[in-house]
This record gives sequence, structure tokens and C-alpha cells, in this order.
Amino acid sequence: MLVNLPSSFSGTDYLLSLPMILLTLFALGILLIDLMLPPEWKWVDAATAFVGVLFSAASLVLRVQPAQAAVEASGGRLEWAFMNSMIMDHFAIYFFYLFLAAAAITILVSVRYLEVEREHHGEFYALILFSVVGMMCMASGFDIVLIFIGLELMAISTYVLVGFLRNDRRSNEAALKYLLLGAFSSGIFAYGLSLLYGLTGSTNLLVIGPRLAQDFAAHPERADPVTVLAVLTTSVGLLFKVAAIPFHQWAPDAYEGAPTSVAGFMSVAVKAAAWAMLLRIFLFGFPALRSVYVPVLIFVSIATMTGANLAALTQSNLKRLLAYSSIAHVGYMLLGLIAGDKRSASADGVKGILLYLLVYTFMNLGAFAVIASLRQRNVIGDEIDDIAGLFSRAPTEAVLMLIFLLSLAGIPPLAGFYGKYFIFLSLIETGHYGLASLAVFYAVFGLYYYMRIANAMFMRDAADKTRLPISLGMGVALGVTAFATVYIGILPEQFIRAVNWSLGIVQSSPVASLMR
Repeated sequence: MLVNLPSSFSGTDYLLSLPMILLTLFALGILLIDLMLPPEWKWVDAATAFVGVLFSAASLVLRVQPAQAAVEASGGRLEWAFMNSMIMDHFAIYFFYLFLAAAAITILVSVRYLEVEREHHGEFYALILFSVVGMMCMASGFDIVLIFIGLELMAISTYVLVGFLRNDRRSNEAALKYLLLGAFSSGIFAYGLSLLYGLTGSTNLLVIGPRLAQDFAAHPERADPVTVLAVLTTSVGLLFKVAAIPFHQWAPDAYEGAPTSVAGFMSVAVKAAAWAMLLRIFLFGFPALRSVYVPVLIFVSIATMTGANLAALTQSNLKRLLAYSSIAHVGYMLLGLIAGDKRSASADGVKGILLYLLVYTFMNLGAFAVIASLRQRNVIGDEIDDIAGLFSRAPTEAVLMLIFLLSLAGIPPLAGFYGKYFIFLSLIETGHYGLASLAVFYAVFGLYYYMRIANAMFMRDAADKTRLPISLGMGVALGVTAFATVYIGILPEQFIRAVNWSLGIVQSSPVASLMR
């Protein structure tokens, strides 16, 4: 398959990258104005970052989506940008909205938290915006060079954010571990990408996918060892980024040591970006090599669900518990990729992954926002003992935390139920009955450690009876995440329709499809 690549850039290229350009400009602006702000005016940095996120989202709605729709209506291919290295399709736009929503909520949660930690600096918000730019490159990249550049931009920003509490030894240790393991995994990932380039002579997935399929079709009974090595090393790098067992060692330490708002941001936005990159490469780069990577994914998904759920049982730190919970959810999402076929883009498994990432953004950020609200001058607030008796000190936060926990456990009619539903449905439809049964068992199993937190909040006495204050930004963040968690659960149709739109599925009644 020969692909003619454009030889120059055009104005359309910059139009399609407008959301990234705006975030970059606002991030640079924050770094400049922060030098002139007194300590009591640091909230201006947060306001500027929030406005930057809104401008980026507005550019998607007002410029990028209409341009893309006009191109689709005319049958053109103008949604490709920068010599086919970037594509602004529905899939990329869907993830852009997820990243921007996670960034906006994280900014709201961080204002008071950083004030309590006495680390309220403008570079925090600039790094959040820079990391989102990297995520956007990962989601829209169709060239492995651009994808890798986006990955490193996101990773370097996140390394600094994890160690942002400079006077906190746990934060420094977590950042160092994350940096070392992240650099190691990036090296393996880059090695796999280099093998793909050597095998196909191209860095573009438009060329890599068909050429790998052609070579594999010529000798389906014995895959080329170099091809297998390329797929496996690339897969290892991708599985590390989504924190699947046995490539998860960085996640619990990074979540525990990072500022709580950063831990929440990592658990949803960084993970969503890693999934966008993983799906791009597996669905477009390796569509013909399922027989090579599916056995690996089956082993990793079972190990991830088993190890993460068992480890979560023994945790006394809330952030470590939610870290292992996040790892367990990765195991469920990998099942959606296993259940796909060569037309995975229309499978319920991939639909389940995207819906899972949507609802997980709100329910997990909400849980971390509640933990961040517990932070006081002399109380860290991220141990289960710190949340004991929360209902008597902050009844609203306790009830919201219960909602988030039940949604994480997949209890209907909350949002978390639908991600699991589509993935379990896809497993049954494709005959993976054993995996479906195991996934349902672990979903029920996970309810136990979520209820440990609920038991501490409602059934135990608080050591400190002082009422917990809540800032305006924190209140807005909790309200938005709670509303989304409940609303998506009760009225899921338009969100299922959004997922179908992101995958190019034409469907008149998502709820009818849901209940088939």
C-alpha cells in the first residue's frame, strides 16, 4: 500500500492544532505573569490556566469540529495535518475533551491544596497545561515520532508535578522512582518503535499497519521473530504507561507521594492519554497481529485484576488503595481490547474502554478531590484513619465519597456500571466466558475494599470533631464530578452516543443497543 504524503505544511495544519497552540501560549503566559505576582495573588495563575482550558475547549467547538465536519461533508481528507503525522478525527476530539475536563477539575482542586502545602507557584499550572499538550499529541498522533514526542512531553511534566512538594521527602522519593522507571520503559518503547521503522521503512501508522499485515499474511504459520520482538517491546512500553501488572511498580509510590490533586490528574488524564496511544497503535499499527499480542494481553489482564485487587485489600493509605484500584480497572479495560476482532473500532469492547475512561475521569477525580479536601495544616489527610467519622465532620463530602466509591465498584445506576457492562457484554459476545466470569468475580471482590472506606466514614468515630472548611474551587470540583457521576448513570444515552460518534458508529438508539 503506497501512501502519498504532503510535502509541506498549510494553514489548515495550524487550525487543527489550535487547541494545543492555545494551551502552550497560556502556559508560557503563566510563567511570565507569575514573576510579577505577590504571594496573595497566586490564584491569578490558576484563573489564567482555567481560562486557557476554556479557550482550548472553545477552539474545538468553534473551529476544529466545524472544519472537520465540512471536510467530511465534502469527502476531503483535510483532517490530516503536518504531512499525515497528525489526524484530527472524532477519536482524537473525544480524548481532547477528556483531557481538558480533567485539567479543569484538577486546577479547581489544586488552588486551596497548594496554599495549605505552601507551594502555590505558577509553574504548577503551566506544567498541567504542557502535559495536556503532550496528551493531545498522543491522542491525535498518527506518526510514531509525534506520538513519542507527546509521550515525553507529558511524562517530563508529570515527573516534575509528582515531586512538586519540594520539602516533602515522600514527594521527592516518588518523583525519583517515577523518573527512573519511566525512563526505562520509554527506552523499551523507543526500541520497539525503532524496530517497526526498520521493518516497514516508515514511521507513519498509515504505512506500518498495511506492511506488517502484508508480511504476516505471507507467512501466517510462522511470524517473523523481529516482528514479534517489535510488537512485544512496544506492548511492554504501552502496558507500563497504563500501569498494568507486572509493569505497575511506579503507580502506588507515585500516587502516594504526589500532591493529591496531581495523583488524581495522573489517575485519569495520564491514563486516558496512555490508552489513546495504546488504541491508536494496536488498532491501526497491529490489526493483523492479534494472534501475537492477544495471549500476552490475556495473561497481563488476569495478573492485573488478581494482583491489584489483592493488594488493595491490605492498604491503609487512601491514595495507595485508589492506585491499586486504578490498576485493577486497567485489567478490566484490557479485556475490552482482548474481546475485539479485526474490526475492533466497532466492537463493544473498545466502546466499553472509551466509556470507562469517560466515567472514570469524573468518579476518580471526585474521590481524590475529597481526599484533597481533608488536607489541613497539621493533617496529611490521606490515611483511612484520617477519613474516620467524616460524616460527622463533613457530611456532604462523606456522601459524595460514597457515591464515587459505589460508582468505582460498578453499582448501578451510577456511571461506573456502564463501562463494565459493555466490556463484559463484549466478552460474552465473543465467547470469552471464562474471562467474563473472572472479571465479574473481581468486580464484586473490589466492592469489599471500597466499603472499608465507607465503613470508616460512617461507622467510626472521628478523633477530631472540628468541621472541615471547603473552598469555592473545591466545592465546584466536587459538585461537577458528583453530578456527572450520577447523571451519566441515570441518563447514559447521549454519552453512549458520544462514544459511538468517536468510533464512527452510526446508531440511532444507543439505549436500544445497550439493552439488546
